[in-house]
Amino acid sequence: MTPDTPRLHTGGFFFTNGWLMGAPDGVVAVDAPEGMADWLAGLGVKLKALLLTHWHLDHTADAARLAREHGCPIYAWGPSTPEDRLETHLKQWAGITYTVEPYPVDVALAGYFEDEKQPGLTVAGRAFRLEHVPGHSPDSVVFIDEAAGLVFSGDTLMQGGIGRSDFPGGDGELLVQGIRGKILTLPADWRVFSGHGRTTTVGAELRGNSFLM
Repeated sequence: MTPDTPRLHTGGFFFTNGWLMGAPDGVVAVDAPEGMADWLAGLGVKLKALLLTHWHLDHTADAARLAREHGCPIYAWGPSTPEDRLETHLKQWAGITYTVEPYPVDVALAGYFEDEKQPGLTVAGRAFRLEHVPGHSPDSVVFIDEAAGLVFSGDTLMQGGIGRSDFPGGDGELLVQGIRGKILTLPADWRVFSGHGRTTTVGAELRGNSFLM
């Protein structure tokens, strides 16, 4: 597995993307949609770490199982509740009961933003710059590999779209402001790996994303 070519698993009834990438000291995953644990087992891959872009249930469905089976730390904004994960909202809105097994948060990323300096972290020998871009979810974090020009945006920015802001804790104006100031200012050829849909680039979204015009 090459560091600049993440592998994709799409799972669950929201067709959510989970990404897998190589690192100098092992393998790192971004998000944990349903079926991610079985997919990794089939590949024979052991994780060194799991990064969560935000709390929502479709991105955290397999997080507890991955932590248990791989013994890997989870990096996330902080601990979450059923309300944060939208389990309560889904029940009220659609009558669907969906329960995410509680998962540990070994590294709370909220603390990284208490310093005025640009936060970053190194996971399994791979460096990431962090950007807090709320609006879809209050805790949304974008992981940026500046060395490889890769952006893991979760549901913040997608090909031709942006994350929904009508969920509890959403804020459409804040979301667009954050995308414009923290993602679209990156080099145009940097690739964006989102939580749903296809891979895109910063430049393609800057030119053609109607939600950001």
